[in-house]
Amino acid sequence: MSPNEMFSNNKLAKLLTDTLPPELPNLFNPWRERCTDDKPCNGPDAKLARLAAHLACDPKFILCGEAAGYQGCRHSGIAFTSERLLLEGKIPRISPMSHRLTSRALPYSEPSATIVWETLYNLGIEERTILWNALPMHPHKSRDEQSNRTPTSEEFEIGKRALQMLVREFPLAKVVAVGRKAEKSLKTMDIRAEYVRHPANGGATKFAQGLELLVSA
Repeated sequence: MSPNEMFSNNKLAKLLTDTLPPELPNLFNPWRERCTDDKPCNGPDAKLARLAAHLACDPKFILCGEAAGYQGCRHSGIAFTSERLLLEGKIPRISPMSHRLTSRALPYSEPSATIVWETLYNLGIEERTILWNALPMHPHKSRDEQSNRTPTSEEFEIGKRALQMLVREFPLAKVVAVGRKAEKSLKTMDIRAEYVRHPANGGATKFAQGLELLVSA
């Protein structure tokens, strides 16, 4: 990667995350706030750097999920990406981690993240796919940071500017809504997107089949 490309990716990551507010009730911003069980090496700047590296490609697809999760993006800074996958070196453009990111006894492992990346590799599109969320922040239940909840319509509005910016930055990329909630949110943003089943709750096979149809189209 050239210095200009690195600067461009860093700038894009900063522009995207600067649209998101810090410290809202029951919403965690991975790139502006520090999580209680993150190690000192895994603060907001480290997550922003990983996001910039993830954006450093010429994407054919932008997969958009619903919101950041406590087992994934909250600690990694990348949608559908867990601490375990980073430690195993499964994420393109990011070197395998030689150190833990959190103080948890075992690395965080998000089932949906594992399925998504396995499918991307199986289809040969892991180097040309960007992962994002309609709400990039992590919505959690009150007084329970290690939980996920469905965002409100007002919270989805928070992610609108960033997603529209990302789509404008990569106009040739096909946007894919992962799950019905993401699809509904994208429609309210006037973003045209294909739909695939979310891999959670027994949807892994249909997710993989739906994405394969889009890749082969």
